[in-house]
Amino acid sequence: MKDDWVKIYSSSDYYRCEIVRQVLIDNEINAVLFDKQGFPYKIGDVEIYIHQKDYQKAIEVIISKDL
Repeated sequence: MKDDWVKIYSSSDYYRCEIVRQVLIDNEINAVLFDKQGFPYKIGDVEIYIHQKDYQKAIEVIISKDL
C-alpha cells in the first residue's frame, strides 16, 4: 500500500467495520477494508484505511455518527 494511506479504524467485528466503511463512502471518503482475521476462527482485527488527505474529515464523520 502506498504511503498516503492511513489506518482510521479497526475492530474485531467485521460487520461494524463494514458499517463504518460505508458511512465514510457515503460522505465521499474513499475507504478500503482489510480483513486480517484468520480463517476459520476469525481471530484478529479488520482495519479500514483512507487517504491521508481525508483523515480530518473522516475523524469528524466517525465522531459525529458515534461509530
